Amino acid sequence: MVDSTSTDQRAAEWQLIAGDDVSSDLSRDLALVQNGDFKELLDSALTRKTLGADISDAENASVKKLQDDLDYAAFIEEKITSEFSAVADVEKSQWLLSLMCIGVAALRLYLQCTVTGPPPLYNPDKLLVPECIAGNADLLKTISKAANASLTVDGESAYHLAPHSILLVLTKTILNSQLLTAEGAPETAPFWRLRLNFLHQRILGERTGTLHKLITNDINAIAPKISEQSRTVQAMFLVERGMVETYFGNDVAALKVLEEAASKTGLKYALTGVMGKRTKFQIKETSQLVVLAKSAEAVQETSKPQTLDLDDDTLLESISFSKEQPHSTNIKDESEIPAELVGLAELDANDQPPLHPLDATILLLITETIKNTNPEDGITREQMIPYAERVLAKSTNWEVYTLGLLVKSRIESTKARTVQRAVLQFQVIVDQIVGELTGDYLEDGKHDASVIPTFLPQPKEGESASVRERLLYIHQLPIPTSWELQAELATKWTSVGALRSALEIYERLEMWADCALCYAATDDEAKAKNIIKNQLFTEAGEERIPPPPEAPRLWCILGDIEENPEHYEKAWTVSKNKYAKAKRFLGRYWLGKDDVQKAADAYSDSLKIYPLHGPSWYALGCCWLELSAWEGAVRAFGRAVHIDDTDAETWSMLATALLRRGNAPSDQPQAQLRLDDEEEDAEFVAAPEDPKKAQKDALMAFKRAAQLNRDSWRIWDNCLTVAFDLEEWQDVVACMKQVIVLLKDTKGELAVDHKILEGLVQHIITEDLSKDTPTGYDPNTPGIQKYVVELVEKDVVPLITTNQRLWKIVAKLNMWRRKYRAALDAHEKAWRAVNSRPGILDATEKEWEEVVDATIELVDAYESLGPMERIDGLGAGELVAKDWKFKSRSVVRGVIGKGKQNWEHTSAFERLKECMEGLKA
Repeated sequence: MVDSTSTDQRAAEWQLIAGDDVSSDLSRDLALVQNGDFKELLDSALTRKTLGADISDAENASVKKLQDDLDYAAFIEEKITSEFSAVADVEKSQWLLSLMCIGVAALRLYLQCTVTGPPPLYNPDKLLVPECIAGNADLLKTISKAANASLTVDGESAYHLAPHSILLVLTKTILNSQLLTAEGAPETAPFWRLRLNFLHQRILGERTGTLHKLITNDINAIAPKISEQSRTVQAMFLVERGMVETYFGNDVAALKVLEEAASKTGLKYALTGVMGKRTKFQIKETSQLVVLAKSAEAVQETSKPQTLDLDDDTLLESISFSKEQPHSTNIKDESEIPAELVGLAELDANDQPPLHPLDATILLLITETIKNTNPEDGITREQMIPYAERVLAKSTNWEVYTLGLLVKSRIESTKARTVQRAVLQFQVIVDQIVGELTGDYLEDGKHDASVIPTFLPQPKEGESASVRERLLYIHQLPIPTSWELQAELATKWTSVGALRSALEIYERLEMWADCALCYAATDDEAKAKNIIKNQLFTEAGEERIPPPPEAPRLWCILGDIEENPEHYEKAWTVSKNKYAKAKRFLGRYWLGKDDVQKAADAYSDSLKIYPLHGPSWYALGCCWLELSAWEGAVRAFGRAVHIDDTDAETWSMLATALLRRGNAPSDQPQAQLRLDDEEEDAEFVAAPEDPKKAQKDALMAFKRAAQLNRDSWRIWDNCLTVAFDLEEWQDVVACMKQVIVLLKDTKGELAVDHKILEGLVQHIITEDLSKDTPTGYDPNTPGIQKYVVELVEKDVVPLITTNQRLWKIVAKLNMWRRKYRAALDAHEKAWRAVNSRPGILDATEKEWEEVVDATIELVDAYESLGPMERIDGLGAGELVAKDWKFKSRSVVRGVIGKGKQNWEHTSAFERLKECMEGLKA
C-alpha cells in the first residue's frame, strides 16, 4: 500500500520544480523555498542544528578543525552525516526532504545574491557558520575565501571576489551528498543537483570534463522520471537540457530538444516575412523578418526592467508592420496557409499577445543556437533579432525580459546605428543588477548601495519584481552573474573604443588577466606584463605562495606576450596538471615551431583533462597525420566531428586520414591515447583489411564535407577522386559537375579531369557493349548514361579550347551514340587543338611528332567515318563526308609543307609521306 503522505510530498516536490504554489500543510520547508523565504528556513532551529550553526562553544572540536583547515565543505559533510545517523528510521525520509530544502534554499539564495537580486536584507554567510564564528568578521571572510578556492575544478577557478561562496559550497555539499542518493531520498534531488552542477560550471572560466560528466549523469538520472510529470515540468527539463547542450557546443541537439520543449508547452512560432517599414522616411513597404508566436494559454504582463529608446534620426524604434498583412488578409482557405503558420496567420505583427515566460525562454535560447550554427555575419544577426524583439514586445517575467534585453543588446552592439543604444542599455542592466547587489549590510536590516553610481535612477519600491518572480524561471535562463555582466560591459566599451571605461571596470573587479589583455590589445605589452607579474610575484621578485586563483591563466597570458613555452608549463604545474588550456597553448606554440611531436604530446595531455574540446582534437589529428600515425589521426578527427559535425574541414581531414590508414602497412606503429572517460581495455579499432572499406568510409566523409562547404573545389575534387577509384559513377558525375561549376571561370578547360572523364565515358560504353544485345544510347532512359552525356555536352564541351584529349573523349562518346558527323567534327577539333598551338611546327621534335600523330589520327578518322551514312539530324542518309579523301590529302599536304624546312629528315616526316602515298592509291 502506497503511503498517501509520501505521495503528496513527492507531488509537492514537483510543484516546487514547476513553480506552482506549495501548501505549507504538505511541506513547510518546500513552501518557504518556493516563496523565497530563505532566511526563515535557514535560521530555523532544525537547520541551525543540522548545519552546526547553533554551536556557541569556540572550543568545540568541529569548530576548531574548521578554524584550522578552513574546509567548510568537510565541516558540513561531517555535521549532516552525524545528524542523519541520529534520526529514527521512520523519520529519515522527512529529514532528507528537509536537508534537500536547505540545499535548494542555499542555491536559490546564492542566485538571488549574485544574479537576480533584489539583495537580501541580511548577511547570509552569518546564518551558515557556527554561532561562535559568525561575529568574527575576519575569520568569516577567510572561510569564505577558502570556500571560493574550493570551487576550482580541473584548474578552472571561480571569480576570486565572488560573494557568498559559502552558500554555493553548502548547496554543493548537500546536493552532492551520498545521503541524497540513498533509499528514501527526495525524488527531485537529481534535478536540483543538475541545476547546481550546471551553475557551478557556468561560474568557472572554461568548460571542464569533470563537471560535464556529472551533469550528463544527472540528466540521465532525471530523464526516466520526467515522463510521469506535467507537461510544464517536462518542458522545463528539456529547456535546461537544451541550455546544457548549447553551453557545451552541441547546438544541433540543443535545437532539437528546444523544439520538443515548444511542443510540450504548446508554443506555436514561425520566422516569416511581413510587409513593413524600418526607417522614418521609408515610403514603400518591404518584407521584414518577424517571429509570429503564440502561447497555448493567456498570460498577463508584469513589471519590467528599465529600457532605453533608440532615439535615432533615421531608424524607427521598432519595425512598423503593415496593417494588411498578406498572410492574414489574403488567405481565405486554411489549406493555403503554410504548415508553420497554421494558428498564427491571424496574429497582428504590431500587437502580438504576451508569451508565457517559458515560451519566451525557448525563443531566446533558439537565438543562441542560430548564432552558434551560422556564420558571424549580418544575415545571422538579422535572423536572431526578431526572436528577441518578439520576447520584448510584452513582459511576463522580470528575468526573462532581462535576458531578452541582454540578447538584443548583444546583437545591436554589432551595428553602427544601434551600437550606442546597445552599450548604454547594457550599462542600464548592469546598473540595475549591480546597483542592487553591491553594498554593505546595515545594522537596521537595509542594504546600502548608495556608493554605486548608476546611469538611470534605481527603480522605486513597487517598480521591481519580487524574489519569487525573479527566481521562477532562473534555472531555464542563461543569465550571467553580476561580475560576468560587468566584465561583458567592459568588453562592450572596448568594442566602441572606450578603453578607459573598460579598464576602470576590470580594475574595480580585480580582473587582472582581462586588464592585461586589454593593455596588450592596445600594444602596451610592457604594462600588461607589469600587471601580470605584480599578481604572480611579490615585491621581492619571489613567486607568491599560495599562487593567486587565476595563476594558470596569468601564466598563459604571459607566455603569449613573451612567447615563452616555459610559462605554459608553469601554468600546467601551478594548476596541479589540471589546466587544459595551458597544454592547448603549448600545443599551439610547438606547432608554430614545427615541432609536431611536442605539439601532439601537449594536445594529448589537454584532452585527458577536457576531452570535449573539438579544436584540440582537430589539431591533434593534424599532428598525427604529420607523424604518419594514421590510426591516431582517424581517432582524433573522428572525435572532432562527433563534437561538431558541421565543420567541413574536419570531415575532409577525417577522410584523408581514413585513406592513409587504408593504404598503410599493417605493421606500422600507431600512436595511442587512452582518455579518462574510456574503459581501461579500450583499444584503437583495427584498420580494415579491405582497403575498399577505408575508401568507402572516406567517400562518405568527403561527401559530408562537401555538403557543409559546397564552395570548396578541393573537397569536391577529393570526393571525385575517391568516387572514381570506387567506381561510384553517379557520385563521379555529381562531383565532376560541381568542380567544373566552381573552377570554370578561373581555370577553363583545366577544370575538367580528362583522365576521370575518359574513364567515365569508357565505363558507360563498356557497360553497354557487355550486354548480350547492346542498346546504344537512349536519351529517354534515365540513368548514368544520360547523366554522363549531359555532363559532356552541357559542362565539358563549352570549355574545351586547346585540349586535344578532351575532344577525343567527345569523339569517342559521339561514336558510341552513333552521331558520326559529330564524332568526326570532334576529331577535326582535336587536330586543330594541336596544330594551332603557337609556334608548334618550329618547336622541339617531340612537339613536331605530336602534330604528325594528330594528323594521322585525323586521316584515320576521315577514312573510317567519312564513307559512313549519317543516321541522325537533317542529313540522315547522307555520307558523313563524301569528300573525305580530299580533306585527308589537304590536311597531310598542309602539314608536310609547313614542316618540310625543319623536319624533312625525321622519321615522323617519313610517316606523313607514307600516309600521303596511301591516300593517292
